[in-house]
Amino acid sequence: MSGHDHSHSHGSTKLLMVALVFTTAYAGVEVVGGLWANSLALVADAGHMITDSMSLGIGAFAAWLSQRPASKNHTYGLPRAEVIGALVNVLFMFGIVIWIVIAAIERLANPQPVGGALVMVVAFVGLLVNIAVAWVLMRGEKSMNVRAALLHVMGDLAGSVAALAAGLIIYLTGWLPIDPLLSLLISVLIAIGSIGVLRDVLRVLMEGVPKGIDVRDVEQAMVEMDGVIGVHHVHIWSLSSTRRALSAHVQPVEMTRWEALLPDLQAMLNERFEIMHTTLQPEAPTNLAHCDTNTSQETLL
Repeated sequence: MSGHDHSHSHGSTKLLMVALVFTTAYAGVEVVGGLWANSLALVADAGHMITDSMSLGIGAFAAWLSQRPASKNHTYGLPRAEVIGALVNVLFMFGIVIWIVIAAIERLANPQPVGGALVMVVAFVGLLVNIAVAWVLMRGEKSMNVRAALLHVMGDLAGSVAALAAGLIIYLTGWLPIDPLLSLLISVLIAIGSIGVLRDVLRVLMEGVPKGIDVRDVEQAMVEMDGVIGVHHVHIWSLSSTRRALSAHVQPVEMTRWEALLPDLQAMLNERFEIMHTTLQPEAPTNLAHCDTNTSQETLL
């Protein structure tokens, strides 16, 4: 892992630890307040915050694990630990959404009295805590792991707003269905955000082309390099949300120029497309039919 990647992972770990402390400190307060006020919106937000504490802990551990150096068994290190951490967090979120939906449907069928004033007080404090945590996370580098954690916190923030609104409406009008209805709305918003993160996680795990990169653009940029007359068998994938890799067969004008051409290609790929790990195999014009017998050259920038 390069120093650049290492600093990103270290920064992610610190951000997640700060968010973990804030979230855990308030989760207990919100649980007690939610049960005392008998508010599903507040209990749902409390359960969400408890899950957030767990997910932030998972995220911090995954970010720390991704800093581990390369070894004989893991020659790229463990950069995908953060991707797995993000996947676990998203699955947690889907579990919370299902629980809230089931509880909300039951509450709509059987309305129960809710302490509106207490709900407003607890939800308002929770809103301030979530704003602080979201601000901390948004200041840092947007790795997939931090994005997943931020998704949890934004869901909490929306949950606090919904609980505050529910408490206010119940306090002013006594209309109890607003509590489960707002809980269902928050569940939909959380599910939509979770699907987006899940799609990005699966793209990395399935070794899809990184978001924002067009393989044709990369091929064209390589062919336009002075000394290159052909490129094929181009494969681009992600090692993590911030580390990209590429392998390709390159046909230089002259094989004798390959030693000088290789670092220029690597530098261009890094600067233009942020592809730091490249495996480039040179091919003589007359050997295209026998490309598998050529030796490969690999470098890790």
